[in-house]
Amino acid sequence: MERQTNTKLVTIGVFTATFMTAIEGTIVSTAMPTIVGSLEGMEIMNWVFSIYLLTNAMLTPIYGKLADKIGRKPVFLIGISIFILGSSLCGIAPSMLTLIIARAVQGIGAGAVMPVALTIIADIYPTEKRARILGLNSAAWGVASVFGPLAGGFIVDTVGWHWIFFINVPIGLALLALISVYLIENKHEKTKQPMDILGSVMLMISLLTLLLSFQMIGDEGFSFKILIGLIVTTIFIAVFFFVEKRAEDPVIALHLFKNNSFMLVNLIAALISGFLMGVEVYIPMWMQGVLRTSAGLGGLALAPMSVLWMVGSFVGGSLMVKLKMTKVLLIGLSIILIGGLCLVLLPVSVPVILFFIISAELGIGFGITITTTTVTAQNGVESTEVGVATSFNTLCRTIGQTIMISVFGVLLNSLIAVSLNQSNLSVDKGMMNQLVNPHTAGDIPKEILVPLRTILFDGLHGVFIAGLMLVAAALLLILFLQRPKRAISAKIR
Repeated sequence: MERQTNTKLVTIGVFTATFMTAIEGTIVSTAMPTIVGSLEGMEIMNWVFSIYLLTNAMLTPIYGKLADKIGRKPVFLIGISIFILGSSLCGIAPSMLTLIIARAVQGIGAGAVMPVALTIIADIYPTEKRARILGLNSAAWGVASVFGPLAGGFIVDTVGWHWIFFINVPIGLALLALISVYLIENKHEKTKQPMDILGSVMLMISLLTLLLSFQMIGDEGFSFKILIGLIVTTIFIAVFFFVEKRAEDPVIALHLFKNNSFMLVNLIAALISGFLMGVEVYIPMWMQGVLRTSAGLGGLALAPMSVLWMVGSFVGGSLMVKLKMTKVLLIGLSIILIGGLCLVLLPVSVPVILFFIISAELGIGFGITITTTTVTAQNGVESTEVGVATSFNTLCRTIGQTIMISVFGVLLNSLIAVSLNQSNLSVDKGMMNQLVNPHTAGDIPKEILVPLRTILFDGLHGVFIAGLMLVAAALLLILFLQRPKRAISAKIR
């Protein structure tokens, strides 16, 4: 008798993949102040996040194509293996630079995890059951996000930050075993169409030069070198479109760019994902650097957002059945806007409980918005292109995160530098590294501790104002949206 896929165990494997990638973000965000204090290099800390997102974004469409050509299973196993390797390298990193390089390896592996995991769900579940499984997958993400800050804070405060990366190794090995044994795929027939290698390379170079340009702006201000970088980015994007027009099997089908609603919902998803990165990275820094909370409590403030995100996802799915897509998006974005306004209006010293309340409120908004943009993107294309649409949506969200974490880092460093120059305090960037680490903040002389906290708060305030502008821009885009021609068939119950 021919072996069949064990649907339940493979689903557990997919949930494990979701758990592993979700916990990665919350643990690193929680531990970053401690890592900066240990390895130093606050001025380049945003690269720990952005390089991971960059390599992730660069490889996502390529993994998608490979999964169609050689099968989901081998691509998924390769991605998990690379992720485990990257996590191990992160754990033994002796400097901020080597940590950034190791995070790049981690990102290369992560590029296969989420999109291929969701594709596997699409393969093993019929349409009427798929929405429920995706909802449960969101639940696994929420559980991981609650566990992440708790585990991250505990690990940082006890055995050290290195173990926040080593924890991925046993989880990844268990995942490899589940998928290797219990996911049974039919032999994939080789397609005659060659892999779009040239288009993939052009896409990767475009993303790389774009991010490097943003990073250099933060390091040295706008200069002729930056202008050259942006021009090179534009050239490679143009070449990418030229190559894709002539490719037999393009890595991204160009006709998708002519679909107005499809492009707008993905742009909204990119903007909101960018704001999400600001929330995840800088709320813990505010709590630890300004309010002097522990690493665990700083990260735990993100837990309500993760739990309520799951609730928002189910609410968004239910609303899409009853209301127009634009109204559902308006509800979700309005909730996010209120949370962003609260962050902007908070004074320098506030009760810690307010961050938990704002986090929960934002989680509902993010859950509604991201679910709506994803389903709308899928239903805005033909049924034969749903996989491509999902992959493109994931790519847009990742690009939004990649660019905005760089922009936020540029903005924060610039505002802090200006404030330090105007303060006449005899301090350097090393003291700012000490400030954001709860373990070393007490070593700063008391007479300059309060002014430094005010400077950090002013910088974070500027970051959240910029994030609020992203949400406002997303709200404006709703005015140009039209309901997709295809009806929404997947109901979340």
